Amino acid sequence: MSVQLRILRKKMGMTLEHLAGQTGLTKSYLSKVERGLSSPSIAVALKLAKALNAQTEELFSTDALPESGYSLVRRQQYEASGEQGASTHVPLARHIGHRVLLPFMVYPPRSFGHSAFKEHLGEEFVYVHRGSVEVDFGSERLILEEGDALHFNAQKSHRIRTASEAQAELLVVVYSSE
Repeated sequence: MSVQLRILRKKMGMTLEHLAGQTGLTKSYLSKVERGLSSPSIAVALKLAKALNAQTEELFSTDALPESGYSLVRRQQYEASGEQGASTHVPLARHIGHRVLLPFMVYPPRSFGHSAFKEHLGEEFVYVHRGSVEVDFGSERLILEEGDALHFNAQKSHRIRTASEAQAELLVVVYSSE
C-alpha cells in the first residue's frame, strides 16, 4: 500500500498534513504507512480511499484495470503475505468498477498490543479459513475456530488477533456503500 498511497496522495495534490486532516489520522502514522513501516486496517483503508476519492483496492494494487470486467486473484498472489507475521490485509478483488463488497484475506497479529479498536460504516463478514482468532468487541470476546463465520455491524468497535499457534488466515468481506 505504501507506494500507492503516496502516488494517489500526490496525484490529488495533497500533503500528509492535509490527508491527516481529511481522515482524522496523524501525519506521523500516514508517513509510516507510506514508508511501509505500518500496515493499515481495513477501516483505515476505507478512510484513506474516501479522502483520496479512490477505490479501496487502488491503495493495495498497481495492477492495470482488467478489460474482462472481472477480477481474478490466484492463491499464490496472497498466500505469502500470511508468512510475514504482522497484520496484513490483502485485497481479493481489484479494479472492477464501483462495488459495495470488499473481500480481503486477513492475517491478524498475535496480540492486541498496539491494536486499537476499529469501527467503520457498513457490515463485516469474517470466515476463519485457517487457525483460530479472538474477536474483541470491548464488552465481549469471542473465540472463532477454523470454519467458523461471524457477521456484524462494522460500526461496533472491534479488533481481531490470532489465537492459534499457527498464523490465522481469514476471509473478511466488508460491505461499504460509500
